[in-house]
Amino acid sequence: MEKWRNFAISLNSNIFRSNTVIHGKLLHNGPDTVEELLERHVVKKEKSYNGDEDEISAHQCLTSTRREALSLYRDIIRATRFFSWPNDRGVLWRDILRENARREFEAARFEKDYKIITRLLIGGRDSVQTALDKLVEKHKQQMAQGHAGVDRR
Repeated sequence: MEKWRNFAISLNSNIFRSNTVIHGKLLHNGPDTVEELLERHVVKKEKSYNGDEDEISAHQCLTSTRREALSLYRDIIRATRFFSWPNDRGVLWRDILRENARREFEAARFEKDYKIITRLLIGGRDSVQTALDKLVEKHKQQMAQGHAGVDRR
């Protein structure tokens, strides 16, 4: 623990001396002391499940996030059906998007932190919705251009 404190103190003093003006905003948002910094990022409290209620609530959180993750994955598979054109190499975007989704889900497969899982799920939902919104907008633009070309004739 002492080794980490010495490292943080030396790191903090070097940063303060060299980048006070550049990173001034970061100094105001962070912890006030080195001890607070260490407590936040290095010293982690162990979770203890003493009672049955704690164990049940932890299990419910895991099963609900698992259910949401499966739902998100299914939504991604459904949404990628609409990306049926190939990229420059001739590979369908549908396949590329599905492979990327699978890779990201596999990377986060063994994540246990509820906050991180929730953040990943929210980011995934936002990404799917944004992609579908852009797809719909592009489709509307193409339809409008098609109607404008028909009206000119």
